[in-house]
Amino acid sequence: MSVTLAPLSRDDPGRVAHIRVHPDQVRFSGTVAQAFAADEAGVDFHAILEGPQPVGFFKIDRLYPETYPFAQPGELGLRAFMVDAGCQGRGLASAAIRALPAYLRRHYRDAPALVLTVNLANPAAIRAYLKGGFTDTGEIWPHGAAGPQQVMRLSL
Repeated sequence: MSVTLAPLSRDDPGRVAHIRVHPDQVRFSGTVAQAFAADEAGVDFHAILEGPQPVGFFKIDRLYPETYPFAQPGELGLRAFMVDAGCQGRGLASAAIRALPAYLRRHYRDAPALVLTVNLANPAAIRAYLKGGFTDTGEIWPHGAAGPQQVMRLSL
């Protein structure tokens, strides 16, 4: 499956407003509308594209280590990663995760790694991140909004 990743302006919510996850996934990823409504310093938006069509969305948090003590200085945080419900099951999430290292090296040259938390009750996401090259740090972040989360890291 071929996907590309692209920066997304905060002024262009309409480009990804159609992206919706399954209702039971919202507790893990949130929604695109919630992402645009939040005024978060240090957070950049990105689109996952299949051809010219946005099929997914994610945030890169440049200030992740300021909020999450398990993140090291300079590391980026991956947040709100989602693929539209109608496009799931086709390998798009795994392809996007595999594309992250090269993409992030171009856009965030000094970042040594990408860190995320994934809910323990979300085994499909855990598998996708592992398949995409993330490693399980063995740490558990107990303060997730939807329960305990596994900490994962991807070297850049």
